[in-house]
Amino acid sequence: MSLAPTYQQFPRLCTTQDTLRTKECCPAWEGDGSACGAWSGRGSCEDVEISEQPDGPQYPFSGLDDREKWPLVFYNRTCQCAGNFMGFNCGDCRFGYFGENCNERRESLRRNIFHLTRAERNRLISYLNLAKQTVSRDYVVATGTYREMVNGSNPMFADVSVYDVFVWMHYYVSRNAQLGGPGNVWRDVDFAHWAPAFPPWHRVYLLFWEHEIRKLTGDMNFSIPYWDWRDAQGCDVCTDELMGAQSPQNPSLIRSSSVFSSWKAEEYNNRGVLCNARNEGPLRRNPGNHNRSLVERLPTSAEVEFTLSLPNYDTGAMDRTANMSFRNTLEGQINRA
Repeated sequence: MSLAPTYQQFPRLCTTQDTLRTKECCPAWEGDGSACGAWSGRGSCEDVEISEQPDGPQYPFSGLDDREKWPLVFYNRTCQCAGNFMGFNCGDCRFGYFGENCNERRESLRRNIFHLTRAERNRLISYLNLAKQTVSRDYVVATGTYREMVNGSNPMFADVSVYDVFVWMHYYVSRNAQLGGPGNVWRDVDFAHWAPAFPPWHRVYLLFWEHEIRKLTGDMNFSIPYWDWRDAQGCDVCTDELMGAQSPQNPSLIRSSSVFSSWKAEEYNNRGVLCNARNEGPLRRNPGNHNRSLVERLPTSAEVEFTLSLPNYDTGAMDRTANMSFRNTLEGQINRA
């Protein structure tokens, strides 16, 4: 099976009245000035093909949400890239490929974050902060639904930072469905969790995020490190040197000596309105002070081994009730026969 990744984001060049009315997102590649780099054989503008499979019973609506049969509400023609090219205008290389013609294969090494040198850890944090402070050149985020945009005649988009493009993508794919009116939402829906798409969606999401950090910094050797949280008794990465320690004045905030204490965010999911891309408050987190009826603690080594031993990728209804399912257990819903 071949997976053609789609991203819940909006290329800046595809958010004009014309592109929204025609529903065609086929920007020119800067290298030759042709749509999708067609003159250079990078891609072509094609009709979007989507699966005709129905949504699961958890989502009993049709024509209500812009994310249904993505991206057809906004675009029905997009760039289809050839060979090792990818991107909204086929101007980038597929993950793992580099060079002017995207024919140089290179593997990336993921390292334990605690095995990085001090200089490497500092570089990681500086890259994250640069991404947070730099407005995305290529992408904007939607601040209204297609209906609120009057079928594209009133574009509603906002600039955000490179980092916040990805914050917004994860929010947008997993947000509640809006049924109309403040607070009137359908919570039993998620287009990236509680279903077979959970691992591949997040894998592509992280690869795309890594790709954008490389473009921003020019560091083609950058790769996302990992935290081995097996058997951890707490948030080992929640230190000022890494992701920020707790504030002694308020454990829900990050200590002022961490660069992350200056970052801003907001919660919109339950309001029944789209995130408006404004920074309204500091980051809040309080590791260890969570709902232990949902998640008692971080997984143990034995639980990780059990998950990896499950032979079936998914089972049953392939949702949160799936039993002895690798995917569902990976998401934290441990069901044992």
